[in-house]
Formats: sequence, C-alpha cells, structure tokens
Amino acid sequence: MVRCARFLHFTISPSVDYASKTSKESPKMAMMDLKAISNPLSLCRNQLLHRKLASHKSSYCGRETRRHLAQPVHVANLQRDIKAQSHSYDVVIVGAGIIGLTIARQFLLGSDLSVAIIDADVPCAGATGAGQGYIWRINKEPGHEKWELASRSHELWVNLADSLQQQGMDPLQILGWKKTGSLLVGKTEEECAMLESRAKHLRDAGLGAQFLSNRELQMKEPALVLEEGGAAVFLPDDCQLDAHRAVASIEKGNRQFALNGRYAEFYHEPATGLLRSESSGEIDAVQTSKSTIYSKKAVILAAGSWSGSVMHGLFRNSNMDIDVPVKPRKGHLLLIENFDSFKLNHALMEAGYVNHQSAALQAAVSGAETPYDAETTSVSMTATMDSSGRLVLGSSRQLVGFNTDVDESIITRIWERAAEFFPALREKSLTELKKNRSVRVGLRPYMPDGKPVIGPVPGWSKFYVAAGHEGEGLTLALGTAEMIVDMVLGNPTKVDPEPYTVHRCSS
Repeated sequence: MVRCARFLHFTISPSVDYASKTSKESPKMAMMDLKAISNPLSLCRNQLLHRKLASHKSSYCGRETRRHLAQPVHVANLQRDIKAQSHSYDVVIVGAGIIGLTIARQFLLGSDLSVAIIDADVPCAGATGAGQGYIWRINKEPGHEKWELASRSHELWVNLADSLQQQGMDPLQILGWKKTGSLLVGKTEEECAMLESRAKHLRDAGLGAQFLSNRELQMKEPALVLEEGGAAVFLPDDCQLDAHRAVASIEKGNRQFALNGRYAEFYHEPATGLLRSESSGEIDAVQTSKSTIYSKKAVILAAGSWSGSVMHGLFRNSNMDIDVPVKPRKGHLLLIENFDSFKLNHALMEAGYVNHQSAALQAAVSGAETPYDAETTSVSMTATMDSSGRLVLGSSRQLVGFNTDVDESIITRIWERAAEFFPALREKSLTELKKNRSVRVGLRPYMPDGKPVIGPVPGWSKFYVAAGHEGEGLTLALGTAEMIVDMVLGNPTKVDPEPYTVHRCSS
C-alpha cells in the first residue's frame, strides 16, 4: 500500500522526572522527545484472533506508583516501524478511559465500522478509575447547557442496566450498579434556599425531586447530623456504579468484535504523532511508539487530562488558531473497608460542592483572576458506600499539574470535613484506620468554562475531540459516545452539540 503522507512529530520537555510521576506522565501525543515504553502490549487484529486478551487492573491506593522505563527513539527508527508494524481501521481512538471505551462500544454496536483504541497505559488509569461513580442529575440545573447531555446519558445508563437485567444478569455484579438515590445537603440558610429552588426546578423538569427538612433528612440518613435549619434535596432516581466493573464489562463487550477483526487494543503504546496526507490534508494515521495505525474514517482524541497537551502539540507548528485548554485537576478520595460505625443509605454531596462549581464557572466566563483559577485546594464533602461495602469519602480539587502523589494533609481535611456532617467519624482517628484505608488519586480533565469539548476540529478533516468532562466522565460518557458517533456517521445528534464545539476554543 502506497500512501502520500508526512509524519508530524513533536517533543515534550526532556526534563520530565519519571521517578516522581505516574505512568500516565508518559505523553500520549505531547511536546517532548519521543519515548518508547518497555514491554508494550500491542493487541493487533491477528493477535486478537489467536490469543486471549489480558485483563488489566489498576491500583489507586497511593502506596505504589507505576513508572515507565523510557528510552529515546530516533525518527529514522520510527520510519522503519511505520513499514514494519502498520494496521488499518475505520476509526482510531486515542484514550482508553470511559469516554474512549464507550465511543468504541457505540461504533461497534451501532455501525459496521472497525475500531482501534490506543493508550499509553491501560483503562481506569486516569480519572475514570479514581472517582466515586455517581450517575447524577441532582447536582445540575435544568436548562443549563449540560442538562440535556446529562439527562440523555443518564437514560442510556439506565437502559444498559435494564438490558443486563432482562438478559438474566445482575447489574450490581456487572456494573456495580446501584439505584441509591442522591442527597444534596445544605447547612446554611443560603444553601437551603438554593436547594429548595433546585428541588422545584427538578420537579418542573419531570423528576421526582423532594425537598427535605432537617427532620425528614435525619429519617433517611440517621448518621447525618446537621444543625437546626439544615436541609437537602433528594432525587430517588439517581444512581451510582463501580467504574472498574463498568469498564471491564464494556471492554469485554468490545473484545467480542475482535474475533471478526473489527476491534483491537494498543495499550502501553503512547501516541507520538500523526501522518497527514500531503494532497488532501486529511489525517491518515496515528503513530504510536510501536505501530502506525491508519484510519479510514476518523481519529478521535479522548485522552482525558492529557488532551490539552496533545492538542497543543498538534497545532504548535500549524496556522490553526485553536487551543483546547484542558488541564488536570487533581482529586483525592478516601476509602475505608470494614467500617462499622454507620452505614449510608444514599450517596451524598454537600451543596458547597455545587456552589464551588458555579463560582469557578462564573470566574472563568468573566475572565476574572480569582482563587478558583489559582493552584489552591478546596475540599467538599461527598460520601457513599461503594458496591464492595466500603465507605468512600471525598473530595478535593487542586490545579497542580500532573502530580498524583498522595497528600496526607488533604486526606486529613477530607476526614475532618466529613466529620462535620457525620459526627460518628470523630470517634475514630485516621491513624486507627490505617490498615483499613486506601486512597485514590485521579486527574480530572478540567475545562475553564465547565463544559466538555465534543466534536470535529475545524480545518483538520476526520479529526474529533471528546474531552474535558472533569469529574463527570462516567455521568456523561454514553451521551458523549452517542454524539460523537452520530457526528462521524453524519447522523442528526440526539443532543444539541453547539455548547460543546471545538470552535469555541478559537482565540
């Protein structure tokens, strides 16, 4: 096969300290010397036909950080690799988080196109595997630009869980799916007024939201103790899932299409560049550290927090005036096993979490320099019991680059903040719970205007972006996947794509 294409490559600063970063610090397509990962896993079409796909597990306890051992690769060697290890698929997806995997799933189920998925690591190695798994609408305002996408995604998740049940499978076992309902809790008079208004708006949107007084709230969650005047909104239909179980299920479904050559995984292969046609300007292929993967129909970037670096690298030497400002926003979660002081009946979040989102968004839209844009830390109470019975407490927000080290001071703040809502926590110290606790640290793909970027990149035919979902990747995944696939296939989208266009990132 003869192709008229040029190789676009870019470099990342060689000063990256791999000893202090997670494996995800190995760039997918970013600005630094091209690196090769030792012992990469490349599951190409022929391999998938003759070998069982390996299952991958990730740990987020903060005790051990995976590191890549990288060695320089010269461009000449890369050119030889292009000839030696090339593959061709209709769609190539960069990023194997929940967004990338569900996009692959949607193509496989909703079309006859073949799909390859690329990642520098493995699924659940980023924000996806480090979250609480909320599939919520209570923390969103009806009529807001994200409301339609959140509602559609929620509907699709519920349909998936119902479908599993109809097939005789248990959604709890397969997805970690629990219809626990959600509680948005307020302590101050201002917060309670906001919650009462939110409950009304949710009811007006057709949802069964209830505004609960302090006494009514106490009956639903006995362990939750608020001062006089506290209140909450309760949304019975909100759900949660286990990200690792959900990803494993989606991967298993995707891999069934490998047998007929329609699906392949290229894990532990960071994308390092693109091949672009000299004549048409279309993107022909994605270059990884081991392979060249040609795309006939579309290349989709779904690299989470690394998407901004990727875009910066791609457009650095072009005349394209587009910058997708996705940044990593670090978050901690505290998990406690065998916690018997109390059990939670529902998933909870304090109203301050939502207020923080609103204030940060207003600051971003106005362009004001506020503490929300600085490298400050905020901690708000979130609490739930996961599908394994662990108490999960959060959560923190930090803009500190790609650092994923566990910060014990943040864990202490999370514990102390949770104790303001659950006084029984004061009966035990974190030191006492040391053997029963673990910590998840993830990097949320943060966008300053609070909305993900979903759609084609102007001027780059066949290239699409689906990134910037911050802490709502699981919530918005299925709706995002449906939207991207409809765009690529030329179908009308179920959700208005205008709020999410890449074009809004033009300066």
